[in-house]
Amino acid sequence: MRIRHTVALAGLLAVVSSPAGGLAASAHDATSDVYAQVQAAAPGSADVSVVLDLEYDLLMKSAWLRAEAYEATGRAAQLAELDEHEAAVDGYVTDRFAVTSDGDPCTPTLAAADVVERGGRAYASLAYAYACAGAPDGVHEVSSALFPDAESFVHSTETIVEYALDGEEGSAVLTASSPTLTTGEHRLLKQLAEFFVLGGEHLLFGLDHVLFLLALLVGARRLRDVVWTATAFAVAHSITFLLAALGVVEVPAIVVEPVIAASIAVVAGVDLVLLARDGAALPSGVRDALAWRGTVRDERTAWDRWRLPLVFVFGLVHGVGFAGALGIDAAWSWSLLWSLLAFNVGIEAVQLGIVAVVFPLLVLLRARAPRTARWALGAGCAVIAVVALWWLLERTALA
Repeated sequence: MRIRHTVALAGLLAVVSSPAGGLAASAHDATSDVYAQVQAAAPGSADVSVVLDLEYDLLMKSAWLRAEAYEATGRAAQLAELDEHEAAVDGYVTDRFAVTSDGDPCTPTLAAADVVERGGRAYASLAYAYACAGAPDGVHEVSSALFPDAESFVHSTETIVEYALDGEEGSAVLTASSPTLTTGEHRLLKQLAEFFVLGGEHLLFGLDHVLFLLALLVGARRLRDVVWTATAFAVAHSITFLLAALGVVEVPAIVVEPVIAASIAVVAGVDLVLLARDGAALPSGVRDALAWRGTVRDERTAWDRWRLPLVFVFGLVHGVGFAGALGIDAAWSWSLLWSLLAFNVGIEAVQLGIVAVVFPLLVLLRARAPRTARWALGAGCAVIAVVALWWLLERTALA
């Protein structure tokens, strides 16, 4: 029984922090978000204006262009490739993003193309004019099937729509299972549910945030520690997430992303030091190397003193990271605020779920096999620290 518990937890840490999953790409590469701003072209007109922001390299790959197109770096080179392959890009997008008016397809025309930055990534920004034959007071539908799983480049693509159409304003998340937005629906509850799920997915698939949370749990011994630590992290990232998502606070991704990586490395490093407090679990040389400041017990006392302030500060940075991952760039509205709150609640729900699953396993493992637990957790924390340091190097080099 002890062996099964140990293997299960060691496997959890190894899989979550696997270099194969985390070092080959950034912490958010498995999925992609498309951003769409949809609005009436003019008062009293059925025509629609759409601005689509799509990851540049993913768009070029999905349009089956040569390597020079999707490997281009720098805005000037990417703009040149976008201009050269305008027909292929336009064909790919308009085959998968559609607008109808009263059931009749609207005709798209590519009006402008640009390359912009979102969260440190290059995005192709495509402005379309959709000519619609329906009545000005009719019903519009917006559908997206961009970057489907079948193309095998990414999975679970979501199109985040901000719209002002047919006298309505709001947000929507279009997915493979729910690809269409229809105006005239009473969709506030659906909108909140969409952003709740989106928030949960952003935490679950944001490997850096998950590793940070796991490292915090390894360093917590008592339920009280977990409650206070999780609360400090939640409050901090909620504050900066809302401020950053609403445009009140702006911090460049080249600053935020390296600090997030550093926060993971710091917490994992502290965990390794604290695991050394039970000296019999580690070789004497490793134990002596880790305990560089007095006794290891002194290290735990110091960490207990600084844990909450440090977690709060790191949480502030992670909150800006959540906002950057969401990537909404829309004017203030109550609808936007409700969407952001639902997104944040989704983050908290998944965070609570991870805590509820992992912490009892840690308690059980420490109680049943304390010596083996220290080795397993030490190995997991070491892998987390190495992955975080690699991200720090990678993100600093790319800055």
